[in-house]
Amino acid sequence: MARSSNRRLFTEYRQLFENCPDGIVAGPKTEDNFLEWEALIAGPEGTPFEFGVFVTELKFPADYPMSPPKMRFLSDMFHPNVYPDGRVCISILHAPGEDPTGYESSHERWSPILSVEKILISVMSMLAEPNVESGANIDACKMWRENRDEFNKIAHNLVKKSLCIM
Repeated sequence: MARSSNRRLFTEYRQLFENCPDGIVAGPKTEDNFLEWEALIAGPEGTPFEFGVFVTELKFPADYPMSPPKMRFLSDMFHPNVYPDGRVCISILHAPGEDPTGYESSHERWSPILSVEKILISVMSMLAEPNVESGANIDACKMWRENRDEFNKIAHNLVKKSLCIM
């Protein structure tokens, strides 16, 4: 099974290398292991994260693409859909099938037709438009809703930290 995962990930890596979307750079941490990647995500324009460059990691299961990877920010991140330990909480990274809580429909969850590129673009969109109804960081959700200026100040400081200018 890992061989087909590696083949798929190699293909996705080649596609990203040849035609990488703006604001994203991604690839395996080492040439020996295609199941662990690092990615750089630029903060989306017009958001409090603009100009930041945030380091993330993706860990792919042996049965990828049948199961989604795990993703987390290695850079500090304060965001409603990012757990305090950096893990990303976004629907497309949730296991395929029906949501046991009934919150997400099955078409919002992981599907083998998704790719690393689509994941990273979705995370960039998430940075711009958090889902505060399904928060991973309750403090960030509350601040996003009730004190946007303070949220923006924290985000701007994270941008400076990501650029090592703090």
